Amino acid sequence: MRPRTILYTGKGGVGKTSVAASTARRCAASGLRTLVISTDPAHSLSESLAAELSGEATQVSDHLWGQEVKAQEEMEHHWSGVQEWLGELLIERGVDRISAEELTVPPGMDELFSLLRLQAQHHTDEWDAIIVDCAPTGETLRLLSFPDVARWWIEKVFPKERQIMAAARPIARSLLDIPLPSAAVFSDIQRLSENLIAMNEILRDRERSTIRLVMNPDKMVIGEAMRTFTYLNLYGYVTDAVVVNRIFPEDVGTYFGKWRRLQQEHLELVESAFAPVPVLRAPYFDQEVIGPEMLDRLGSELFAAHEPEAVLYSSITQELVVAEDHARLWLALPFADKGEISLKKIGLELIIGVGDQKRTIILPPALAGFRPSEATFEDGALEVTFDGAPRPSQRPEPRRR
Repeated sequence: MRPRTILYTGKGGVGKTSVAASTARRCAASGLRTLVISTDPAHSLSESLAAELSGEATQVSDHLWGQEVKAQEEMEHHWSGVQEWLGELLIERGVDRISAEELTVPPGMDELFSLLRLQAQHHTDEWDAIIVDCAPTGETLRLLSFPDVARWWIEKVFPKERQIMAAARPIARSLLDIPLPSAAVFSDIQRLSENLIAMNEILRDRERSTIRLVMNPDKMVIGEAMRTFTYLNLYGYVTDAVVVNRIFPEDVGTYFGKWRRLQQEHLELVESAFAPVPVLRAPYFDQEVIGPEMLDRLGSELFAAHEPEAVLYSSITQELVVAEDHARLWLALPFADKGEISLKKIGLELIIGVGDQKRTIILPPALAGFRPSEATFEDGALEVTFDGAPRPSQRPEPRRR
């Protein structure tokens, strides 16, 4: 059976590492073999646990192991063929060797390779629970959308590209002064794409894998968390809880009294906006949350009414119903504005955009001849209706309401 997997993400500085570490300690205390793993390039898990961690799972206490993924090691494992080819290409164009090595890794790829370590740990069958301290929300969202891109590459681009390059290589060698991708380059890309698809299946298993958003009771932080929640629904991931960290206690004193009143107003917004997703709360402690004792204090506050490993909320964020002459797609997009939603269908691909994020949903072959006829957005959900393909002269544009 797959381990229970919980991914924590949130805006930088909200305390997600402490929350992840306290959750892991709580799971371990209940007897679960637990791994807490950091994929954030700016690792702080060692400091939080007050333990020396490495790129491999290191035992911290009874039933608890910690790991800080080394992005460079993961890149060497997954990307060496591509790096070698790109480096050679750049050096031949006059780029110095150090700069060439830096340019062979696109932005965000180090976080992506770090997250792939989660997939490797899933296949060890060593863990009952895996807690992931992810990179801040922007990077995490980009990573979570990669498997859809990888699937498209595997199914659409990769077979044709490889055939073309194989046929063109003998001619290109004599006509061009640049090295063409080798078989090792294509092998790296194919292996990476397949791993991303496998990871996607792990993360979309709503019975075992969920995401939890960590925030402070500050207006800008809450706003980003709401946008993140929308995008997680767009990508088909379940958010089973939100964590509000560093809440001022009642006896905060006169100086911070106004801050506390503002926090209470913001907490009302969180409770109403994310309902029915549970809201877990933690106070602003009188000292820094570092080490076993403080992490256990945080864990006892967060999970006073819940088991940390439980799936605290599970909802259907996407549903497709297909009939003989029509179909209906329902997609939850909480907090989205009607004006920022875009929609288009190309063949069996339905491309949905919310702001600057987008997702391609591959529709079943039964909808090949169907066209979107109507799109409505009500109560935080997008509903798209498809009709069986009419004659070309009768094809209407989708109606929007």
